[in-house]
Amino acid sequence: MPINITMPALSPTMEEGNLAKWLVKEGDKVGPGDVIAEIETDKATMEVEAVDEGTVAKIVVPAGTEGVKVNALIAILAGEGEDAAAAAKADGAAPKAEAPKEEKKPEAAPAPKVDAAPAPAAAPAASAAPAASGAPAKSGDRPFSSPLARRIAKEAGIDLSGVTGSGPHGRVVKKDVEAAISGGGAKPSAAAPASAAAPAPAAAKPMSDDAVLKLFEQGSYELVPHDGMRKTIAKRLLEAKTTVPHFYLTIDCELDALLALRAQINTASPMIKTEKGDVPAYKLSVNDMIIKAMALALRDVPEANVSWTDANMVKHKHSDVGVAVSIPGGLITPIIRKAEQKTLSTISNEMKDLAKRARDRKLKPEEYQGGTTAVSNLGMFGVKDFAAIINPPHATILAVGAGEERAVVRKGEIKIATIMSVTLSTDHRAVDGALGAELAQAFKRHIENPMGMLV
Repeated sequence: MPINITMPALSPTMEEGNLAKWLVKEGDKVGPGDVIAEIETDKATMEVEAVDEGTVAKIVVPAGTEGVKVNALIAILAGEGEDAAAAAKADGAAPKAEAPKEEKKPEAAPAPKVDAAPAPAAAPAASAAPAASGAPAKSGDRPFSSPLARRIAKEAGIDLSGVTGSGPHGRVVKKDVEAAISGGGAKPSAAAPASAAAPAPAAAKPMSDDAVLKLFEQGSYELVPHDGMRKTIAKRLLEAKTTVPHFYLTIDCELDALLALRAQINTASPMIKTEKGDVPAYKLSVNDMIIKAMALALRDVPEANVSWTDANMVKHKHSDVGVAVSIPGGLITPIIRKAEQKTLSTISNEMKDLAKRARDRKLKPEEYQGGTTAVSNLGMFGVKDFAAIINPPHATILAVGAGEERAVVRKGEIKIATIMSVTLSTDHRAVDGALGAELAQAFKRHIENPMGMLV
């Protein structure tokens, strides 16, 4: 019996991917564990292994195809003793006719989805679904929705006319209803008339592609299509900024003691032999020490080491610190797990490895998904201070500015000190103002008394 090979879900949030390369061809025999293809997600390129044994009867989706939906048919495998040509004809006809529909629907109308995205003020909870906001409104008393979405909405008392659909042609699907339930973005059934009577103001809608392009002289620009990473960044940050109630705390930290300790530690580093010759076993950066200080601050203030859900406060037992790394086309946040338990040299070497593989797009999903907080450092660019957007499920993120010499007053005298401004962005649902201030002070204490990070 023919075996269908479908697009795998390489991470819990993956909805589609690009089939970058086939490593087998029709007629090749494969077995469990054989690498058969390379799939590009929004963050990394990953290998796909065969699960069954057989002969590749037909490659349904060619290499280089973008936007292939999870669970879409990509190839057919003929079982042992089965004729490959017969398997391709028998099993490939029906699925092949359906698979392009699944893949082409989102690609056929990318512009309308972006153009008609709902205004954040009108539907914050559904901001993660960039489908046309006008679709549900025009569908009258029978919103275009899947049976599962209708059942979930009925059980939750949600009026589907107030839910923005992210499926093909604005169809409301399961995840749209779940987003509305978790964020309170849709009106209950009883309040449906009020919801319908107050649509988002036209002026609040983003400008369409055509409207934007008309503002510029023809030939004075080029169009660069968004890749998967940029679309994901835009989607998640819009959701975070419009659904998470941010507040910000800025403090100044003196760096002189930390800089002196860093220099002393690096000088004491033993040399190890490598292919490139003798190199230091470690070389600490200021950012490595910031990661450790943030991890210890969360250990000291465990009430702030949390994530918010509608039903629970998730209290984490360890400080898993994500670190924003700039890569071509966007950024990614690899995670130092249990950073509060690791030495500075371990954090430094682990961070160098993660950053290199992040830029090569070779990170595994578990290396950049999750985490309990994040650090974003723009100090190396001379940025004095800034406020970062929280990356859910985190409840905090620390934005780090440049260390610079400033005049400070000590016992009535003006002195020169190296000062670094940091801004803590906090999810007010999970961390209140006083608790956020306590966390910021704990971080400052570790930065200004860095010897404590060595014990």
